[in-house]
Amino acid sequence: MDLLQAIQERHSVRVYTEQKIEDEKRQRLSALIRECNEESGLHIQIRYDDPNGFESKLAHYGSFRNVNNYIILAGKPSDSLQEKCGYYGEKIVLEAQRIGLNTCWVALSFNKVNVKKRIPNGEKMVLVIAIGYGETQGKSHKSKKLKSVMATKGEMPEWFQKGAEAALLAPTAINQQKFKMGIKNGKPVIRIAGMGPYTKIDLGIVKYHFEVASGHKVC
Repeated sequence: MDLLQAIQERHSVRVYTEQKIEDEKRQRLSALIRECNEESGLHIQIRYDDPNGFESKLAHYGSFRNVNNYIILAGKPSDSLQEKCGYYGEKIVLEAQRIGLNTCWVALSFNKVNVKKRIPNGEKMVLVIAIGYGETQGKSHKSKKLKSVMATKGEMPEWFQKGAEAALLAPTAINQQKFKMGIKNGKPVIRIAGMGPYTKIDLGIVKYHFEVASGHKVC
């Protein structure tokens, strides 16, 4: 499975089986996380066989079950922290999809007390990602029309069209899709549009999708 197929097939999954993630897959994920940390300056961690992260009433109310593995997105406080967590978190999410695992971005429905114990002083936890073998493959959600998120009028190059279509498949908080896309001086630009929860994280996720599909770096 390539990344474009992973973008198409990946959906949020909240209920997991007891099947353990195999050593080979753990090694691939850990190697990618090291790479992301080195490139971004983030402190992303993955916890295996640790149900304590989702032992809470919030997780129950959020319909999460059997979450025994999760990824912690954290780093030193900065203006770019949330966007970086979205960008590199989605990079890991799509790799997980490629190797047959399922995921779910989680902002509230986990045990923050237990997870924060893993965060060193001076760092800020942004959110976590549940990961494992889902009972299902999840389901797709309705996306906005392309024209509703376009900031630039007129015909777009083929590469931009591909990137924009992939961006619309990006997971965003409560499926809000609060972003606008366009071209400025021949380069793609994506910006937050309007107010909403976790929009900076969403922006990072959307930018990664666009870059994967278009082959162009977003300004």
